[in-house]
Amino acid sequence: MFRFFENLVNPYTPYTEKDAPPRKLWPFMRDYCGPFKGVFILTGLMSIVVAAIEIGLIYYMGRIVDLLGTDPTEMWRTYGTELLLLAGFVLIIRPLMQGLDVALLNNAILPNFGTLIRWRAHKQVLRQSVGWFENDFAGRIANRIMQTPPAAGEVVFQTFDAISYALAYMVGAAILLLASDWRLMLPLLGWMALYGGLIRWTVRRVGPASKAASDARSQVTGRVVDAYTNIHSVKMFAHHDLEVDFAKEAIENARVTFQKEMRIFTVMDVTLVLLNGLLIVGVVGWALALWTWGEASVGVVAAAAALTLRLNSMTGWIMWALSSFFRELGVVAEGMETIAQPIALVDKAEAKPLEISQGQIELRGLTHHYGRDQGGLQSLDLVVKPGERIGLVGRSGAGKSTLVKLLLRFYDAEGGQILIDGQDITSITQDSLRKNIGMVQQDSSLLHRSVRDNILYGRPDATEAEMIAAAKQAQAHDFILDLSDPEGRSGYDARVGERGVKLSGGQRQRITLARVILKNAPILLLDEATSALDSEVEAAIQETLYGMMAGKTVIAIAHRLSTIAEMDRIIVLDAGRIVEEGKHDALLAQGGLYADFWSRQSGGFLKLDDVTDD
Repeated sequence: MFRFFENLVNPYTPYTEKDAPPRKLWPFMRDYCGPFKGVFILTGLMSIVVAAIEIGLIYYMGRIVDLLGTDPTEMWRTYGTELLLLAGFVLIIRPLMQGLDVALLNNAILPNFGTLIRWRAHKQVLRQSVGWFENDFAGRIANRIMQTPPAAGEVVFQTFDAISYALAYMVGAAILLLASDWRLMLPLLGWMALYGGLIRWTVRRVGPASKAASDARSQVTGRVVDAYTNIHSVKMFAHHDLEVDFAKEAIENARVTFQKEMRIFTVMDVTLVLLNGLLIVGVVGWALALWTWGEASVGVVAAAAALTLRLNSMTGWIMWALSSFFRELGVVAEGMETIAQPIALVDKAEAKPLEISQGQIELRGLTHHYGRDQGGLQSLDLVVKPGERIGLVGRSGAGKSTLVKLLLRFYDAEGGQILIDGQDITSITQDSLRKNIGMVQQDSSLLHRSVRDNILYGRPDATEAEMIAAAKQAQAHDFILDLSDPEGRSGYDARVGERGVKLSGGQRQRITLARVILKNAPILLLDEATSALDSEVEAAIQETLYGMMAGKTVIAIAHRLSTIAEMDRIIVLDAGRIVEEGKHDALLAQGGLYADFWSRQSGGFLKLDDVTDD
């Protein structure tokens, strides 16, 4: 039975991804609710049915009170069948209706609705550009992705469990009192007006207060996760107290915003008790007056009393449900600030996969300053021939990393073009571009998964033998076999920790190299690929790198000039422009910027003596 309801909606049903999701709350919610439309309608109807049953029972209890005034023998003879049918209804039909209602809500909607939002939100955020992630805290992004689905689920839950039920119940209560005596409805309508005013006062304040509190909690998460992620820096600089104070500022802000939110609920509770007192006195008092005047039966008084007491117990729950509804809407609204941001870096509608025929890279007037007036690249023209190995050097900020990011299309260039085999990279799909480029970065961070998973990230369909061969080529196989983690996994199954923190810098770099070797892309980008290695390992890896370069188009960034001295051509960047280019010996003979860099790097660098002798 459970499986039937749980499978009514597939949270992973295919859908059309939007580059610009709705930025307003209700269109945003409606977008995610599409697969649940039929289930929502049925659940709403069941809420009305359940409320009607409860109102009917109260009405019938009043009727039973009236029947008690007749002779018992006569009552059972006349109404016995009716009472037995009522008992059967209460014991069989009522639980079935209630069971269907809660099964739809608890089993069909809640698990699947939150799952659908979390899955789609994660997919949406992963489509954002690298620059988008660089402008926010990873912790805050993750917090919003994690807290928005349960908040949206709570909104749906309160809609059907409380709001629709309460509306149906109140309408039914008004009809019941009207059927008994229209005058009994007057105090109920007056109370409803005051109750509606309290709801309006509450929800107008709860939504903004809840959003502020949610923002504050996300700020706490962002700061705390930032400290944990950079724990080595925190410890190295002995800034424990600084981080505690930094977090305390956000924690205190979260406390203050939460206090303001709770003040609203306190005022609501006290006012609600007063209003409920008016309801009880008004309806029951008026029913007693009618009974005194002989215009109402004892059953009417009993039904009116039962109804008001039931409303009295419900109103607090309804108010909390409504408050929770709007509070969670505030959380959803805060999550939308991340989830609903438009995708700025998208493929064109007619974009095609990149087709590599030779591997030539051409830059035409390439300009990019990250929206500033300086830094980056300025009108850069460069052709990297198929299979050519280019070394890229320059001062910090000269534009080397910018060039690599633009080649990978982590950003769209502000001016100019990048062509690969004559294809403008803005006219091809991003995935196909990056699948054809192998990249080894200076910051060789790994996924918090096994060594095997990290290497296979380069080519998930590779065989075990191919993966091990890549690890051996990267001089990583031997140390991998000696790895183990606290859970008892060893070798290629050992977990490497978040960003690979359980490994040394050199070990991380060699696993990164193995991953790129396994990928075997026709274009290779190296950003200080051997910076984390000691001299002995670097000597071996350097041979591996040159072996990797065979038949590929290569651009290698280096601060350690000895690592690129044997390149086919060396490009010297300064202030975003090419100021020198040529082979190593020719650049040294020019006595320019490259020669100055070289003269500063004396002793201790691999192949330095050999290159100098040459």
